[in-house]
Amino acid sequence: MHPPDQVLAAIRDLPRPRCAHVYDLGVLRARAGRLRSALPRTTLLYAVKANSHPSVVRTLAGVLDGVDVASSGELALARASDARRIVVSGPAKTDTLLTEAAAAGATINVESLHELRRVPPGTAVTIRVNRPGAGLPGSHAMTGVPTQFGVDPTALPGLLDEARARDLDVHGFHLHAVSNNLDAAAHAAFIRSALAWSAAQPVDLRVVNVGGGLGVDYAGDTEFDLSALDVTPPPGVELILEPGRYLAADAGWYATEVIDLKQTQGRWFAVVRGGTHHFRLPAAWGYSHPFTVLPIDDWPYPWPRPSVSGTTVDVAGELCTPRDILARDAPVAHLRIGDVLVLGRTGAYGWDISHHDFLRHDHPAFVILGS
Repeated sequence: MHPPDQVLAAIRDLPRPRCAHVYDLGVLRARAGRLRSALPRTTLLYAVKANSHPSVVRTLAGVLDGVDVASSGELALARASDARRIVVSGPAKTDTLLTEAAAAGATINVESLHELRRVPPGTAVTIRVNRPGAGLPGSHAMTGVPTQFGVDPTALPGLLDEARARDLDVHGFHLHAVSNNLDAAAHAAFIRSALAWSAAQPVDLRVVNVGGGLGVDYAGDTEFDLSALDVTPPPGVELILEPGRYLAADAGWYATEVIDLKQTQGRWFAVVRGGTHHFRLPAAWGYSHPFTVLPIDDWPYPWPRPSVSGTTVDVAGELCTPRDILARDAPVAHLRIGDVLVLGRTGAYGWDISHHDFLRHDHPAFVILGS
């Protein structure tokens, strides 16, 4: 996807060497509006783990029904963003997080019997369950296979008995199954299955939280068909969806300046000011992230400007590891040292999952548009 003019202008205005994450809050609002229009019968929470920049969280907390958090830090951010509703997820919740969540009036997605026993009495909870055969296509399977997430269905009766004994209000179930699924029809079938399974359990069912997992095609043009997810829950049951990537990915661009061009053993490398410590996803998932070349005409050195034309390059970062690669065999019509590579769809699971301080390079700039 070609960067909008306002994004390119903001990048051009940066000091050299240019390196930044750019987030457009207008795109966030548009994505949230599209989701709301397509799913009018679904409660929508933003999964803060996708992008926890305060401006991003504040924007989405303001236009959606609330947020999903997974740590004390994210909980504090949600409260500072005036989120109307907070759900707390994730394994290994500390006593501090459980106490803070209860004090904030959040719903806690319980992951185990031990965790349930540590939840303060009177707290609203849902039970996260790992249902066999409930998996989905996508980049990361959370359930349907053995993972650290949720409880085995065979353990559910014991958890429900313990919840009653501890005066915990079990609203229903949390059944998040996958990350980055592009098959909308399969996702809709999963939601229907989750609703049917939940309705058959011995609880006063009020909530079925199916998590997130709506996919983004980083290397192609596949679009997730939101209309397939317009599922009607049973009367008295609230259906919750917790997207993160779908909302935030297209609102972000990562800009990184070419510091060097070099050919070694027959391959051209564009070495950039930045890399996987700013945007780890390509290295983590093993794919080449598309980019646009932003020409920068200024050349501050007295010698000729190195360039390549009509070839392919590997885009390598500034880290001391051969795995610091953003793209391989990427075709370029013309590329010079000092030009800027602009990577689209970097607004989710970009900066937040990256190893920022390896080698202690300066962090990138953060540019917020549409505020």
